[in-house]
Amino acid sequence: MEQKKIRITGTQRLAINEEASLKGEVATMNSGDTGYGNWIDISTRSGVVWKSDQSSVVEVNPSGKIKGISPGTAKISVRWQSGDPYQYDLIAYLNVTVGDGPVQQEPGGTAGCTYTINPPNEVASPQTSFMDPGAQGHILADDPTNGIHFDTTRGIPTSEHMYANTWAMNYLFQHTFGKQQGTITYDCTAELTYARTWKVKQPNLPGPNGTSIPQPDTEDSDTVDVTYRFSFDRNYSYWKINNVELYSIEQAKMENYALPDGSRITLWPQGYTPPDMEMEHDEDVEIHVMPQETGEISYVPDVLASSGYAPLPIPNDEGLLKGMAEGQTGPPDVKNDALDFTWEGSTTNVMDGSTVVENGPDPTQIPAPTKIGSYKNTGEQVLYEDRLLIPRTLLNKADTDSTGEIQYALYPMTLGGSGGKTFPIDPINTVTVHTPVVNYSLVSDDQPHNQKTVPNMNRSALILERPFTVRIPTSGQHLDAGSYPGYGDRDYAKYYRIKQVRFPFDVYSADRAQFYPRNTWIDIQVPILDTTFYLPVWVDEGDYQVQFRNIAENAPSHFSTEPEIDAQPDANTDLYYHAASDEVSVEVIGRLYDFEITDIADYNWELVFRRFKNSLAPTWISYWTGTQDIDGDKRGNKPQFTVPIRPGSHPLQGYQNVAVKTGYHFKFDFKTKGNMFGPRDGIRLTPTFDFVSKDGSTRVPVDLYYSTNQRNFIRIGSTEDQVKRFVILNDRLRQVPSEQLRDTATYKYNRYGEIHPGMMSERAYQEYYRDKFTKMKTPVGGYSLLLMPEQLRTFIGPKTNIPTTASADVLRANAAIQQWYGEYSLPAEPYVVQAGTNLAEYGRTHGGLDAKSPIFLKDGYIVVNFNFESIREGNLAAPHLQYIHAPLMNQWLLEGFQRKVEDSYGNSLTLRDGDVVFYHADRSSRDDFSAQVPH
Repeated sequence: MEQKKIRITGTQRLAINEEASLKGEVATMNSGDTGYGNWIDISTRSGVVWKSDQSSVVEVNPSGKIKGISPGTAKISVRWQSGDPYQYDLIAYLNVTVGDGPVQQEPGGTAGCTYTINPPNEVASPQTSFMDPGAQGHILADDPTNGIHFDTTRGIPTSEHMYANTWAMNYLFQHTFGKQQGTITYDCTAELTYARTWKVKQPNLPGPNGTSIPQPDTEDSDTVDVTYRFSFDRNYSYWKINNVELYSIEQAKMENYALPDGSRITLWPQGYTPPDMEMEHDEDVEIHVMPQETGEISYVPDVLASSGYAPLPIPNDEGLLKGMAEGQTGPPDVKNDALDFTWEGSTTNVMDGSTVVENGPDPTQIPAPTKIGSYKNTGEQVLYEDRLLIPRTLLNKADTDSTGEIQYALYPMTLGGSGGKTFPIDPINTVTVHTPVVNYSLVSDDQPHNQKTVPNMNRSALILERPFTVRIPTSGQHLDAGSYPGYGDRDYAKYYRIKQVRFPFDVYSADRAQFYPRNTWIDIQVPILDTTFYLPVWVDEGDYQVQFRNIAENAPSHFSTEPEIDAQPDANTDLYYHAASDEVSVEVIGRLYDFEITDIADYNWELVFRRFKNSLAPTWISYWTGTQDIDGDKRGNKPQFTVPIRPGSHPLQGYQNVAVKTGYHFKFDFKTKGNMFGPRDGIRLTPTFDFVSKDGSTRVPVDLYYSTNQRNFIRIGSTEDQVKRFVILNDRLRQVPSEQLRDTATYKYNRYGEIHPGMMSERAYQEYYRDKFTKMKTPVGGYSLLLMPEQLRTFIGPKTNIPTTASADVLRANAAIQQWYGEYSLPAEPYVVQAGTNLAEYGRTHGGLDAKSPIFLKDGYIVVNFNFESIREGNLAAPHLQYIHAPLMNQWLLEGFQRKVEDSYGNSLTLRDGDVVFYHADRSSRDDFSAQVPH
């Protein structure tokens, strides 16, 4: 039987190592030309053989899987031969191209096409031009050097750096591109042979008896050759360059008075590489357009098998063939002219000259230039010179003019254009010089040591003999940063020559190595934020204004030494000023501190304070407020020797459980600092009383009553309470140092004006004061209130190392610290009831009152609590300082007073600030003088 050849898909392309399967492409083969019109699926048949005629180019395995090996073209065939009676022998072919190898035409091809590139038309010619440099200039703050951005048109300080900067287009250019558009005409010829079959009727054969025997029809066939001619078009478009010009920067020149030496400067491009171009240009269309080959048109028409006795007409397959030709003819490859623009290492493909399909991509344009060297906005430093220092001697000046010009050079590789170009630089900003200083000074407010009864919250508290700090920041609000960049609220230390402070009172340096008399301008080095001073004890208490001034570096040289200069408060926002001033309200305040119990008249306590029985020799044991001193530092005493005196306070064996018996007084003293040396200055001491059970579990406020020979049950603090108390300063058991007595007498002699000249010598007055005056009884009040006057006060302030330039002399300094001496006791037989009890009503309703009435509290302790207040100038309505109840601090607690303690029995006692002595509620001094007690 005749072998049939059938083309499957024409050609197939593979890459090297690419794989594909052809099995599906030959799944069925039409065997209709056998006359049976059957479709045979050979993909499932045995005996299918695959072959490659170039196995070095394409490999094929027995399953129809192909693989690209190397560039080239191979023909793949598949053959199937049946073993049945029909003896089919079917072959299919496929051309496979690997890489860029040409597709070979199948042998026996009978059709082909030729092409003609028709000339293009220019359908578009866009023009782009950037030939205006827009040249401008800056003389601005050198931000990286300054660290802060300034607007030189509004203000920039001396000692800052500027930069001169021209910014314009970093290049100039213009270009025109043309879009070319046309067609490719393909003319095709195809020759086909059609095979036809039809039936031929056979005559009957004569049969017996005159019959005829019908004969089967036979088959006839022929072939008809037909030639087809047809054409079709493919479109193309591409771009070419008509014109291009490019200009690069050559130099710029600028001038301004604020530049160093007021000179003209030339700015040469730095870090600037001129833009570059690469072009490919051709006018020949055949360079730009590359048509695709149609290739072989293979088509085997089906056998025209007629079922009748005449052949079938030849069909018109032109449309089919044209469709096949168009289907296997790809659009043309095209390429534009090429234009690459390179700027600062970045290349822009303005016109893409690579080969693409059918339409060259639209060009863009050379990127629009930017303003080179506008360091303020872009950070570029092309036409730029920095570190141009404004001299520190340059006075403030506003709005100075600037001028300049810029030059461009023509880039060599251009299509058109000639010569370089020069343009003016306009505008260039003006420059204003303004050196800022601010002054927002502070003085520390020593609230933790402010004992004033009514603190003045509008003034910083300065405490005598304590350090204080002045803060002179170099930061703060100057001109509004929104309008004056670089100013605003920030640190201006860089522009300071010196900072100064002036106190209207004497001060020391923190280490007391340097003394500064009042009204002295004190230099503070600019970097120092906080400076600590020490307040001498002789400074008068009261209100003051501390003055500050900060002087700019460009101020006239004499400013630092002039006592009074022109300075603007807070900040020199006005160009006229070269200094900023400030003042801070302060208040100098004294102290009330160091309470101690130095003696208890109870015989059980004698050996605590005396070395021997009936001796004057002191042990120097004291019971202090706590274990800490005036400023909270360790005093050195043991916790046992702190108030209140309570069971457990006695240090001797066998006395651990004793308190103090009623009727015995205790001696105490304390100190003050400040202006408490006047004749009408004193201390108000207000006792209150609580009752504490022996186990410490209950504590209640109480009223105390006592009886006299004239009246029973007198309440302490009532109008009937008329008992007067007296204190002798120079009591033999008080042992006030003779030096204190002498110093006090000296001050009073010289400052009180009590002794008229000629009446008594200073030495005689000292002896009188020691031997007579201080041994007089000084009335201090009663049980409910003590008013300690100046007669109970001595002066213990410093007497040496007083600077000769100090505002105080030795007498004033010595009088600045005072020691006050007092004593207090409860009645010998007090009656204790809860506070507010109506004792008269109780007696009326309970058949009378006596010492044994159950309303009286006895099984426990009477706690004496003191409230201390200093009184100046006799003004009892406005106490000056508080020991305990100041709004801002509690000196009692600062000295280490403990609000929870244990007594000698291990009972927990809850204390109140001001508790000083526990008295036995059921033991009296009178017990020591009964017949059972030897004495």
